[in-house]
Amino acid sequence: MTDILIRPATAADVPAIVAMLADDMLGAARETPGDLAPYEAAFERLRADPAQSLVVAEREGQVVGTLQLTVIPGLSRQGATRSLVEGVRVHTAERGGGLGSRLIEWAVEESRRRGCALVQLTTDASRVDAHRFYERLGFTASHVGFKLQL
Repeated sequence: MTDILIRPATAADVPAIVAMLADDMLGAARETPGDLAPYEAAFERLRADPAQSLVVAEREGQVVGTLQLTVIPGLSRQGATRSLVEGVRVHTAERGGGLGSRLIEWAVEESRRRGCALVQLTTDASRVDAHRFYERLGFTASHVGFKLQL
């Protein structure tokens, strides 16, 4: 994995990121890679927010993975800051080779560096393989998540 570079995403990476977001059963139903305008606008909002880190994993000049890390200050847990990991994706051709672990390890280390006391994430209830993956990395399924579509 020494040939993998994890770096901040750029506007030029947006098409590759969106393609990975759309490349599964859930993403195919909710993403629109043919219209990048909303993603480009979202990228600009992310870039302007210091609490956000959108990164890509690059191998030989190709984007092969991504995730978003959000740092959230809070009052609970004695004023602890936490991080939220979102949008973890690994290119289909790279799955099973350790890249997902490398991305999550980066997120955990970056969270420590930014003073977070807790790293949290959610994953769709139907993603059983993802549940095993996160548990293998030391995460526990300690909460039940709820969403309200607006």
